[in-house]
Amino acid sequence: QVQLVQSGGGLVEAGGSLRLSCRASMSIMRINFMAWYRQAPGKQRELVARSRSGENTFYADSVKGRFSLSSNNAKDTVYLQMDNLKPEDKGDYYCNTNFVAHSTTGRGVTFDLWGQGTQVTVSS
Repeated sequence: QVQLVQSGGGLVEAGGSLRLSCRASMSIMRINFMAWYRQAPGKQRELVARSRSGENTFYADSVKGRFSLSSNNAKDTVYLQMDNLKPEDKGDYYCNTNFVAHSTTGRGVTFDLWGQGTQVTVSS
C-alpha cells in the first residue's frame, strides 16, 4: 500500500538521455533525503546520487556533470535525469527515499522506502 513506484528505464544509445521517476503512493509532507543506487551484473551496489536536507547533493565521480537529482513535491515524485549516457552506466537502478507523511489521524509518520528497481541499458 505504501510504496515507491519506479518508471523511466529502458534502452538508449550512448550519448542519449533517460529520466527515472520514483513516485510515492501517498502524499509526502517532507523529504528527509532521497538517493539513487545502481547495480550492474557481477558488481556491488553503488550510490550514484543522494540529497540530504540542508546538505549539497552528492554525486558519484563517475556520473558528475551527467546526472542530476530533483523532486516535484506536488507530484510526490523524485527524479534522476541521466544525460550523455555511457555503456558503463548499464545496470538496475533503485530509488531510496526517507520522508514524512500524515497518518489517518493527522500525525506525521516517517517512512524509509525502496523502489522496485528499473533496468537501464546503454548501447554503443
